[in-house]
Amino acid sequence: MADRAKAQKLAKDRMACNKPQRTPNHPTKSHVVKACEGGKEKIIRFGQQGVQGSPKKQGESQSYRKRRESFKARHAKNISKGKMSAAYWADREKW
Repeated sequence: MADRAKAQKLAKDRMACNKPQRTPNHPTKSHVVKACEGGKEKIIRFGQQGVQGSPKKQGESQSYRKRRESFKARHAKNISKGKMSAAYWADREKW
């Protein structure tokens, strides 16, 4: 157990700040990021594994546009919390 925690800590040290990465082998979350803001660092896992976000905005259908806008409206309060929230990163990467 201690070795596992140590390995995770080393991985955090090697991660670049504010650079999201895919996590294809994680059972539930699709992305991970080391969020850095104001001298604080935090590992944030976000995005549901296997679920596609919004497609490219250029030439998107009306239903996808509404889907994207609904996500942003539903999570607006959490997105506005900034880089230290999972909603901010999900909005940026997947929507």
